[in-house]
Amino acid sequence: MNPGFQDLFSIRGKVALVTGGSRGIGEMIASGFAAQGAKVYISSRKAEACDATARRIADAYGATCVSLPADLSKLEGVQSLARRLAEHEPKLDILVNNAGAAWGEAIDTFPEAGWDKVMDTNVKAVFFLTQALLPQLRTAAAGASPARVINIGSIDGIRAATFETYSYGASKAAVHHLTRFLAARLTKERILCNAIAPGPFPTWMLSTGVGFGGKTEGVDWDAVGGRSPSGRVGTPEDVAGLAIFLSSRAGEYVVGQVIALDGGIVASA
Repeated sequence: MNPGFQDLFSIRGKVALVTGGSRGIGEMIASGFAAQGAKVYISSRKAEACDATARRIADAYGATCVSLPADLSKLEGVQSLARRLAEHEPKLDILVNNAGAAWGEAIDTFPEAGWDKVMDTNVKAVFFLTQALLPQLRTAAAGASPARVINIGSIDGIRAATFETYSYGASKAAVHHLTRFLAARLTKERILCNAIAPGPFPTWMLSTGVGFGGKTEGVDWDAVGGRSPSGRVGTPEDVAGLAIFLSSRAGEYVVGQVIALDGGIVASA
């Protein structure tokens, strides 16, 4: 039998939900999915920003991109998002758990709120949203292609960061290990779970950490990227390309992995 290479990287016609999709890495992945013919739902805490990004993606790629705002730091927000998606779709081919929060403060004054906010958003929401969407994921998994869950971690969950973001690094390490737990349980149901651990990308979150004040345009990203072996920060093509691979036939045998997407930072540490 000849191998089927014709649509090896295709995600056309698949239904995807990307949390934290209004900006940053979430918007990059959602845009890549839409450009490749997927039907995309995005969620973020701020409804106006989420609506605007959905319109921008739909217009840019002639695709369907639907805004479903939700505050995933609270369990009620997680459950609301799952209910509203179920009203639109009987199945979900791809879930990208990308919504995240960070908190930076000196070790002597780091507050409990800096743990609770970050852990609730970065870890608790990943588990409970995946749990709530299992009916839609299982329906998709009963089709020709397995369903996918892609959790967005960080290289800060692999090695210690230079910033004093204690709860963020711990939360991303937890996301990585939670991904392995989910893979061990769900692979037999044809729901494939993996994590992407990005390094530096030109996002609002990193911009605030490196002193750019949240700006992503007109700032010196070359200075940030110059610290990595690849000499640059990541691009939308980099992260969308990996997410598309993991969601396609090409990535179907990759299960329970944490893939560093960092231009070689972890490898050279």
